[in-house]
Amino acid sequence: MSVAAADSWAQTRSFHHSQYAPERIARERREKVSVCVPARECARTVGEVVEALMALQGQGVVDEVVVVDAASADGTAAIAERAGARVLQEAELMPDYGAVLGKGDAMWRALPSLEGELVCFVDADSERFPAHFVTGLLGPLVCEQGVAFVKGFYRRPLSAQDSSDEGGGGRVNHLTARPALALFYPELAQVRQPLAGEVAARRELLEALPFVTGYGVEIGMLIDSWDKVGLDGLAQVDLGEHSHHHQPLSALAPMALTVLATIAFRLELDDRLEPWAERFGLQDDVGWERLEAADPAPVTRPPLASLGLTRGAG
Repeated sequence: MSVAAADSWAQTRSFHHSQYAPERIARERREKVSVCVPARECARTVGEVVEALMALQGQGVVDEVVVVDAASADGTAAIAERAGARVLQEAELMPDYGAVLGKGDAMWRALPSLEGELVCFVDADSERFPAHFVTGLLGPLVCEQGVAFVKGFYRRPLSAQDSSDEGGGGRVNHLTARPALALFYPELAQVRQPLAGEVAARRELLEALPFVTGYGVEIGMLIDSWDKVGLDGLAQVDLGEHSHHHQPLSALAPMALTVLATIAFRLELDDRLEPWAERFGLQDDVGWERLEAADPAPVTRPPLASLGLTRGAG
């Protein structure tokens, strides 16, 4: 039944960005929209990203563009500010919670400072950033009934010269995230890009979610959103092709481990899996030393609503 539900969802809740032109979003939206761009050492690309977002603001598609910078030494913040974004330093957001622990933590801390009822997250390292990434993500929230959470999906050729292997750049997605979801969360098996950084959601939902602080944030948000609003509350949008720098395999291994650890922790919470460290015989000092180096089980920040840290509290 779960497989049938996943297939049915993919038929009814998968859209293409071309369905949501900027004029349509500007005309039909009734809620304020914030676009948040987490950034770390993205001087080469962040200016182009912000310029595209500011053009959307000029068209009435979005209301604010916010870049959350991780104290980048390459001038990312200055470039983003010159392009028109409001720039926040992640270390200055909610400092009572200590050091910022990666992208997911920065997103969590930024949320109370954003004005919109609809929030869109996009990556700062996208090359040749197309504005339809944002209009595509916003489309189901604005134009379709009952959607609270939207994931983007796209083709990621491993190189610009060779587009024959369109999924070659999404190695952790294809080899780790999707197989794990198919096995443990078959209702989510048809989510094409569970690790996509391009996400849009209703603020009310985001404030009710825990946020994984590290690389597990995307898979955690997907599973937790499904748990909150069900399949009918989720949608995915084909955003076309995505170009950005690809990580070497040595960097992908700890990312894959973090994704699996995030899923395993949620299975533990549901009493579907015994404590994963014991299960895989990793209690010994050598095992923990190896795992800690890869940050497999990052800290999870609690739902902002549970702390009273909603809009305006950041």
